[in-house]
Amino acid sequence: MALFMVVLVLLFILALSVCTALLRWNELKFSKKGLPPGTMGWPIFGETTEFLKQGPNFMKNQRARYGSFFKSHILGCPTAVSMDPELNRYILMNEAKGLVPGYPQSMLDILGKCNIAAVHGSTHKQMRGALLALISPTMIKQQLLPKIDEFMRNFVSDWDNKIIDIQEKTKQMAFLSSLKQIASVESTSIAQEFMPEFFKLVLGTLSLPIDLPGTNYRRGLKARKIILTILKQLIEKRRGNQESHKDMLAYLMSKDDNNRYKLSDDEIIDQIITILYSGYETVSTTSMMAVKYLHDHPSILEELRKEHMALREKKRPEDPIEWNDLKPMKFTRAVRKFVIFETSRLATIVNGVLRKTTEEMELNGFVVPKGWRIYVYTREINYDPFIYPDPLAFNPWRWMDKSLESQSNFLIFGGGTRQCPGKELGIAEISTFLHYFITRYRWEEIGGEKLMKFPRVEAPNGLNIRVSSY
Repeated sequence: MALFMVVLVLLFILALSVCTALLRWNELKFSKKGLPPGTMGWPIFGETTEFLKQGPNFMKNQRARYGSFFKSHILGCPTAVSMDPELNRYILMNEAKGLVPGYPQSMLDILGKCNIAAVHGSTHKQMRGALLALISPTMIKQQLLPKIDEFMRNFVSDWDNKIIDIQEKTKQMAFLSSLKQIASVESTSIAQEFMPEFFKLVLGTLSLPIDLPGTNYRRGLKARKIILTILKQLIEKRRGNQESHKDMLAYLMSKDDNNRYKLSDDEIIDQIITILYSGYETVSTTSMMAVKYLHDHPSILEELRKEHMALREKKRPEDPIEWNDLKPMKFTRAVRKFVIFETSRLATIVNGVLRKTTEEMELNGFVVPKGWRIYVYTREINYDPFIYPDPLAFNPWRWMDKSLESQSNFLIFGGGTRQCPGKELGIAEISTFLHYFITRYRWEEIGGEKLMKFPRVEAPNGLNIRVSSY
């Protein structure tokens, strides 16, 4: 027994020595003179576990120890983290000067290297132009909003006297609504196979890029292969018939406009995946949190409902919501902003953006080597009491002060040349969903499920509500 205890102690000492040596070796590996202060964690894994589990607390602790610009190793990359508002603005406004998009390798592998978030320079400009044409106000008004209205009306039609998981429902809503806009005719037939694979793909984008069985990264890669097959077959089917379509896929495949950048099939597929991904994350989570915040603030809900009911009374039951219906309502426009602005601010759906250095550069007096990621961490700005008085309060009226939108630290929709191109489309989708939901139903939460706000805003056990007719 004594010998066994001695062996255990020796093994423990050996393991501790190996761990200490590995940590020391990794710190020495990234100890180049002039680097920002900070820690790098374990080889390969870095500090990813601490970053994903502790989130904002990890960032605050590192800032308290090392200042607002420090080094770390997260999501498989050596990373300089900036929590300095002035430096963040400089980084976002100077993409061409040694900086390009720096999304994690897992995201690049799973979303595709041709997606608009990954390319830069002239290619980004051309692809952004093609994408903006798809979701311009004219396109939303004439083609997309009628599809959105029809979908939302049907999607919420059978919720009366049911207990639903609003998190699951908004996920389905965001995905299926986007799919209908992309491939209007075929969306129903491919949705059943496409949707579960898409959900796996989303989980894989924020994971360590280690291709091992059972990991979210491996599941995300497998899901991408299945989705590629579905989309390639859809494109081939479209090319094989002479039917005319008015949807995003038809526009992406069109060869008629001589002035427009022509996308290859790989680029078309990656843009479709990117449209689905970006719309899904923002629309689903914002819609869920809007339902949550409206439930918790009944006076705001009633003010919003009053305006929407007034709009409904001017229409026949079958009449759709139109573009001009959304514009005149002063409080609704504030709540439309709240849906995106106040909910995004308070829940912090987007925590920051990533850039990558194409050359060694100096920032805030420190050296950032070529190939490092720079994490522009913007979460703390959302809770700055000098910008947002009483920052933890849910207050949609604050956005009636239009100066908040014009401030240079307003980064809810990204910054610099990477402003979210789908902002107006997302607002239209969420507004239409809320219109049909709040004019038809009242609801109450059941279960009091816990909400997590990092790295994604989610309810791990769902967010269940009991729905009844209004």
